[in-house]
Amino acid sequence: MKKHTKIYMEYFGYTIADFIPCESCGSQAVDIHHIKARGMGGSKTADRIENLMALCRICHDTMGDTKSYREYLEEKHEQKMNLTK
Repeated sequence: MKKHTKIYMEYFGYTIADFIPCESCGSQAVDIHHIKARGMGGSKTADRIENLMALCRICHDTMGDTKSYREYLEEKHEQKMNLTK
């Protein structure tokens, strides 16, 4: 399991057997996405929970590495973070 996936799962209390919902559409997530990827101006400390979100394949392909969706993804992830406080 990749480091960033483990960070995400531990923070939200998921196990490998759990249904992890896409933070955008609610379908089953298959990727833990870096909201600010290093290749798009993100920092070397990209593996922080504030920068990691679960996405399904369609949402990841559509919005994952597109700057025009970054604000939307940040807002959706912030909502999830606020629900777990």
